[in-house]
Amino acid sequence: MQVEIVLRKFGNSTGAVFPSAVVKDLGLRAGQPMTMDAKPDGTITFAPKRKYSLSELIAQCDQKAPVPADMARWEATRPVGQEIL
Repeated sequence: MQVEIVLRKFGNSTGAVFPSAVVKDLGLRAGQPMTMDAKPDGTITFAPKRKYSLSELIAQCDQKAPVPADMARWEATRPVGQEIL
């Protein structure tokens, strides 16, 4: 679907106004987080921001990666007060 839109000034920013039919057809809503990809050739792509589940995020982790130095130091720290272990 190709539609013509107009860029408009909003305070110190510039915004793109999407026709209501496009918003409805794509299942979008006002205030919805979006990502924008701008290519050097002038192509711009908008997409709804993806929400990840905890299991998807964990699946991306490298279980064999070394523990960061600051976390290793934290784990080696002994209690100094009334902490419950």
